[in-house]
Amino acid sequence: MNRLTFSTSPYLLQHANNPVDWHPWSEEALAKARAENKPIFLSIGYAACHWCHVMAHESFEDEPTAALMNEHFVNIKVDREERPDLDGIYMQAVVALTGSGGWPMSVFLTPDLRPFYGGTYFPPVPRHNLPSFRDVLTSIANAWKNRREEVDRAGTQLIQHIQSQTAPSTSAEFAEENLALAEKNILDTYDWGNGGWGAAPKFPQPMMIEFLLQRNITPGPSLKGRSESAALHALKAMARGGMYDVVGGGFSRYSTDNFWRVPHFEKMLYDNAQLVRAYLHAWQITKDPFFRRIVEETLAFVSREMTHPDGGFYSSLDADSEGVEGKFYVWTPEEIRAALAKEESVFSENTGFSNYEFFSAAYGITDKGNWEGNTVLQRALDDASLAARFNLTEEAVAAKLTYYHEKLLAARGRRVRPATDDKILTSWNGLMLAAYAEAARVLGNHGVGEHNLGEHIGSPQHGQLYNQAARNADFLLTHLRPEGQLRRSWRDGKTTHEVFLEDYAALILGLLELYQTDFDDKWFASALELAEEMIQRFRDTSGGFFDTPTDGEVLPIRSKDLQDNATPSGNALATEALLKLSALTGRGDFRDIAEAALRQVMGLAVRYPTAFGRWLSAAEFASAKVKQVAVIVSEDGQDSAREMIQTVRAEYRPNFVIAAALPPVKENAPALLRDRPLVDGKSAAYVCEGFVCLRPVTNQNDLEKLLLP
Repeated sequence: MNRLTFSTSPYLLQHANNPVDWHPWSEEALAKARAENKPIFLSIGYAACHWCHVMAHESFEDEPTAALMNEHFVNIKVDREERPDLDGIYMQAVVALTGSGGWPMSVFLTPDLRPFYGGTYFPPVPRHNLPSFRDVLTSIANAWKNRREEVDRAGTQLIQHIQSQTAPSTSAEFAEENLALAEKNILDTYDWGNGGWGAAPKFPQPMMIEFLLQRNITPGPSLKGRSESAALHALKAMARGGMYDVVGGGFSRYSTDNFWRVPHFEKMLYDNAQLVRAYLHAWQITKDPFFRRIVEETLAFVSREMTHPDGGFYSSLDADSEGVEGKFYVWTPEEIRAALAKEESVFSENTGFSNYEFFSAAYGITDKGNWEGNTVLQRALDDASLAARFNLTEEAVAAKLTYYHEKLLAARGRRVRPATDDKILTSWNGLMLAAYAEAARVLGNHGVGEHNLGEHIGSPQHGQLYNQAARNADFLLTHLRPEGQLRRSWRDGKTTHEVFLEDYAALILGLLELYQTDFDDKWFASALELAEEMIQRFRDTSGGFFDTPTDGEVLPIRSKDLQDNATPSGNALATEALLKLSALTGRGDFRDIAEAALRQVMGLAVRYPTAFGRWLSAAEFASAKVKQVAVIVSEDGQDSAREMIQTVRAEYRPNFVIAAALPPVKENAPALLRDRPLVDGKSAAYVCEGFVCLRPVTNQNDLEKLLLP
C-alpha cells in the first residue's frame, strides 16, 4: 500500500495497492521533491477513464517500472475531477509540448512545479510511434542528472508560454451582429449528414445546441430555420445512435465514429445534465414525445444509478466491467432472445410475431453484431416505420419497446456492473440540479400544485423530479458547505479540496432554477449569498474571474480558463449567474461585472464559437430584452396565480426570469417582487423589461399578450 490509501477519491484508491510510491498532491510530497532535489512525475486521470486503467495495469502495477519511478521521481497522482486547476495548467503544458492532450496525463515537473516534459498514455513497449514508459523514465532521469540547466530552462519557457495564453488577446461587444456571425460560423461547420460537429471521436455539443435554440427565437433577421433544424437534427442523431443507452437511459461520453454508432461507454454526470436540458428545450419547442422520452429516461437513470441515498449525485460510471470495455452494455442475439423469450403478452392484440422479431427490426440486430461480434443497440427503424411494418399504431410500438427495454434492463441487472465513481462534486451537481429543477416545472412535476400555495408557492405535494431537485439542493448546502465554507468534493461523510469558480457558479445557477420552480426564498437567498462570495474570492478586476480563489493554494499560474470543454467554463457560468441575478434583483453591479467578462471573450467566441457555446448563450441573454415576471399572489386568488405562472412556463423562454410571492414579500425574496401590490385584492402579474413594468394583469389571457416578443 502507498499514501493513496488515505484518499477519498475512488480514482486515487484504484492505485492504492500499486508498487509505485504514490503521493496525493500535498505539501508533504512537494517538500519531499525539494528536499531530495528530485523531479516530480505527475499522473492525472479519473476513475472512468479507460486508458488510465490500461496504463495503470501495464506500468503502475509492474514492479520493475515502479522501481524506476520510485528511485528517480517523487510520484504524485491527481484526480482531475477534484483538482481541475492542476489539470488545466498542466494540460496546457502537454498540449504545448505535443500538440494534443487527453488522459491519462503524464507530466514531469521541477520541484518548483515547472513542467518540462509530458504526454498522455505511454505503452509498456514502444508502439504506435510512442516510446515505452520505461524509456521515457530513463531518459528523463538522465536529463535531470546530466542536463539540468537545459531542463530548468525548458520549464521556465513553458510556464511563460502558458502565462501568455491565459489572457485573451481581443475584446468585442456582445452585439447582435457578433452573435449572428457566431451563429453562422457554427452552422457552416455542422455535419448535416450525420449530425453534430467534427470528426471521430465525436462529442455531444449541448452548449452549441442550446445557443442555436436560443437564436431561433431571437426577434429580427437571423438564421432561425437552419439553427433549429441543426439543433434538432443533432439531438435526434445522438439519441438514435449507440451513444444513448436505450435500455437504461443516459448518454455515454462520446462516439468513437462519425455516425454516433459505437460509444466510449463511460457515463458522466455533467454530460447527462447538459443533454437533459437540451432535449427538454427541444420538447418545449416541438412537443415531440421523442424528446420528452429521452429526458424522462435519462433522469430516471440518474435517479436509479447515480444518486446517493441522501440526494447528492455521483460523478460517473466506468466504461469497463470485468476488465472489458462496454461489456455491461452490449448484447448478443442469444442474450436478447433469452431476455425476451417468454411469449406472454401485456398487449391486447394478437400480433402474430415474436418479441425478438419485433425488437431486432427496431434495432437492426444481426448474428454478426455491429461491434466486435456484439451489438450496441441503436435504432434502425423509427416508431412510424415499425408501426407500418407490423401494422400497429405508433402508441403500441412505443409501449412494446418500453416493455422490451424493461425486460433487457432486468437481464442486464444480473451482470457485473461497471464501477461507480461515487464522489459528489459541487459543480457537476449544480448542473444536474438545474436539469432536475427545470424538468420538474416543464414536465408537470412543477411547483404549482393542487394544494394551498401557502408558505412556498411552488412546492408540489407530489413530483419525483422536484423532490430530487430539492433533496439535492439541501444536500449541497448542508454537506458541501460545512460551517458556511463551500467545498469541492464530498465522499463517505468527508468534504475535501478547495472550491473553484465553477463550483460557485454552477451551484448558483442550480439554485436559481430551483427557486423559479418552487419560489422558496431560501434558494434565492443562498444563491445571492454565494454570488457575493464568488465575486469577493474570484474576481479579476481586469475582467472576468480566476478559476481559483484569492486565498487558495499558490501555483505557478493562477488559471483563468475561458474556453468551454466538456463542462462549461467557470467564467461563462459565473457570467450567466450574475446576469440572471441582476434580472431578479436589479443590481447594476452584477450586470457590469458580467458585461466586462463578456467583452473580454467575445472576440474569441465569434471566431471560435465551438469552444465558447455557453458564453454565447450568456451573451444572447445579455443582449436580449429579458422579460422579468413578478407574480403577487392573493390568498383567495391562488388558482389564477397558478394559471399565470403556468402560462410563463408553457413555452421555451430562455430570456425570462420569474419570481412569485404572497404578500408581505419577505426581505430575502428577489427585489423584483418589492412594492408590487395586488390588484383589487386579486393575484397580479407584472411583466417588466429592465425594471420598467407594464400595467399588471390578473388573468392568463391578458398575461399571454404581454409575453409576446
